[in-house]
Amino acid sequence: MNAYIFPGQGSQFPGMAKDLYQSNNDVKKLFETANQLLGFDIAQIMFEGTEEQLKQTNVTQPAIFLHSVAVIKNLKDSFKPDMVAGHSLGEFSALVANACLTFEDALKLVSRRASAMQEACEKNPGTMAAVLGLDDKIVEEVCAEITAETVVAANYNCPGQLVISGSLAGVNEACEILKTKGAKRALILPVGGAFHSPLMMPAQNELEKAISETKFHQPVCPVYQNYTASAVTNPEDIKTNLIAQLTAPVKWTQTMQQMLADGATKFLEAGPGKVLQGLVKKVNKEIEALSA
Repeated sequence: MNAYIFPGQGSQFPGMAKDLYQSNNDVKKLFETANQLLGFDIAQIMFEGTEEQLKQTNVTQPAIFLHSVAVIKNLKDSFKPDMVAGHSLGEFSALVANACLTFEDALKLVSRRASAMQEACEKNPGTMAAVLGLDDKIVEEVCAEITAETVVAANYNCPGQLVISGSLAGVNEACEILKTKGAKRALILPVGGAFHSPLMMPAQNELEKAISETKFHQPVCPVYQNYTASAVTNPEDIKTNLIAQLTAPVKWTQTMQQMLADGATKFLEAGPGKVLQGLVKKVNKEIEALSA
């Protein structure tokens, strides 16, 4: 069974999707639609922009989403997913891939999400840190013991790699404690805020309004959502989980394990970079994982 997986924020790079744009007229039309809906020339920034320009949340999120959908368009009739999943932002690409959302509706939601997250970051400053070489349970316990500040487990990326998120003081305190507990590394990440933590609540409230007004269709195959790490096909459940995703952890390890348990035999990453392929191999080194 083919499992298509879609990357999230951090996979962007200058020149992304330019080859697809130049070689496929359907992809060109996607970009033209995106430029109109977003109100700025995202194609120009993706193809010619600097790393700094691409790091701006209102650019990064639509750019990665657009690249992923361009890959799907380019595959044409050979694109036949049996199951899909996306890492954080990538869940929106997954929902276009399984026909739950139209491209236009998903892009509008991605744009709203990016703006809302940027505002939440300014309102509630925070950060994230990667913790390597510790059992998830130890990381969770350390975060739970810090009560004066906000700090939570945010991204379960693969066994032995967990990202924590929260206030600047909370994440720094947790990093110091985790090093004494035996973490190989506890490294502050260059991100704009405390994603997938309670500090994103203002963004979640904003996104909930937009999602509630958007038509979600019956998908052609299950989506394994970050919030549940399980197969979901009911459009109303998909909406609920997509709203919860902003303040809840990304259960990527658990998602990969469940997709394997449900019969996935090949993982195909659709979008910029190869990060997710590497994470699949850390869950099961025998499984086939490649770029779509």
